[in-house]
Amino acid sequence: MHSWTDTLRFAFQPVVNLRTGAVAALEILARPETGDILAEARRDPELDGRLAVLALRAAMRQETLLPLHVNVFAATLADLGGLTPLRDAVRAVGRMPWEVTLDIVPPYTHVPQRALLEAVASLREQGFRISADGIGDGDVPLRLLTDLSPDLIKLDGSLLSRPAMVRAMRTLCEQLGALVAVEGVETELQCAAALAAGAQLAQGELFAPPARIPAADVYVPPRSTGGLAVHRPGPSVREFVRPAAVLPVTASAGQVRALLTGSPEVSGVLLVDQAGVPVRSVHRSRFLLSMSGRYGHALYADRPAFKLSDAPRTVGVDATAWEVLDVVAIGGRDRTSDDVAVVDHRGRCVGVVRLADLVRALAETRVEEAAGLNPLTRLPGSDAITSEVDRQIGDGRAFALSWLDIDHFKQVNDGAGFAAGDELIRSVGRALEQAAARHAHVGHIGGDDFLLLAEEEALDPLVAEVLDAPWSAGGRPVTLSLATVVCRPGSVSDHRQAAAHLAPLKKAAKALRGSSWVLARAGLPGHEIRRGTGAAPAQAGYATVEPLG
Repeated sequence: MHSWTDTLRFAFQPVVNLRTGAVAALEILARPETGDILAEARRDPELDGRLAVLALRAAMRQETLLPLHVNVFAATLADLGGLTPLRDAVRAVGRMPWEVTLDIVPPYTHVPQRALLEAVASLREQGFRISADGIGDGDVPLRLLTDLSPDLIKLDGSLLSRPAMVRAMRTLCEQLGALVAVEGVETELQCAAALAAGAQLAQGELFAPPARIPAADVYVPPRSTGGLAVHRPGPSVREFVRPAAVLPVTASAGQVRALLTGSPEVSGVLLVDQAGVPVRSVHRSRFLLSMSGRYGHALYADRPAFKLSDAPRTVGVDATAWEVLDVVAIGGRDRTSDDVAVVDHRGRCVGVVRLADLVRALAETRVEEAAGLNPLTRLPGSDAITSEVDRQIGDGRAFALSWLDIDHFKQVNDGAGFAAGDELIRSVGRALEQAAARHAHVGHIGGDDFLLLAEEEALDPLVAEVLDAPWSAGGRPVTLSLATVVCRPGSVSDHRQAAAHLAPLKKAAKALRGSSWVLARAGLPGHEIRRGTGAAPAQAGYATVEPLG
């Protein structure tokens, strides 16, 4: 008598790191040749649990070192209170629970939420990682999503046509400490949209279709250098995490050697304790050099591998790329090529980062920034500010967008020459940048026009520092004009609408005497005059310009 398992096969689809282009994990997908076993599993928790175990065993037959994603219905977890057979199967094949991510699949309707949360808490305590799957095309309540606090949220590719929603999910994930993945990416445009929205991971036909044998190589489109990121503390280390090659801390040198020689792409091995905490680090080249030396194999093969290892270098999952470089810099020169282990809040390994990935990405960032800097002030151009405006709109945040320029600037050039005009622009740019510090974003549109993006509460001291400075030109005063529009959530749909509100405000500010500042609120009539009085008189005869004081 034939069993349903006789016609069941499994396919593997890579989960791709969009920053490094590396395969971060493999999702195991059931592919029955006849019947609809998945529909049956949706109704039968015991069957769904068996499918999860079979998927894991199928992956083990491929001898992959990559982390694995196994699908399980939400109702299965709530009904079974966890997956004891899966935990036993993980141990039987010699893997660690934290190398397996459970993709919790909709539907969630009629699933007892308390039972589901208790099951997830139990699985997380055992070491499994949790992913919320099908977000955007499923029925998961947002409140339940936050209660689950998954390590990864998988968004349906259809959301890419609504970038504000993807950015909002990215903001939620930042609060939860989760990564964002996009499923169903089929085109390069979708890939670019996923990157622009802040997704770190993706999977889909573009990279590699599901296949019986895991893909050795995936296609990742080259990253666009158009557009400029606003200055931030640095990209998160999560964007660079690669799967770690791990062995128990009790492993012998022979076991490590077998892993390294059988996997030429592995640059090092982490020796971990039973909880998955890195204890020692084995560097590929140094280890193999010791083993290949005279009497090396005889001396070390059957001895513990930690005798040929070093203390691991670790960073937390919340670290930035720059902090990883600090960790590398502290150690000796002979360890600059060592992988750095990334650990979660319990100290468990979630992967490794390679120095080459960080240096390449940070160099690309600097090149992109340099390409967008104004050559006169070395400040970002308008694209940097407008993209940040759109991001804050997508995040549902309030912000104040300001437009500053120099009054009667043409007369400065005519009276004192372009060199004096350039120096004035540079001086105003430096003053803005120093006043903004970490509380605002400054951009130089061109000519004597600047953009300033900040929270409303930060404006008063910032504006006072710039507008109240006694600027002069050839012994005569030079004044500045500032127009600000405060945008509350929902008051504008994109940066174009915000800029449209600024245009009449700029005219109102220019019509005032002295250094002026007018402020309005998007969606409300009128504006407030915060600095400047009356009508501005004509001015002429400006000479050399420099700030005083």
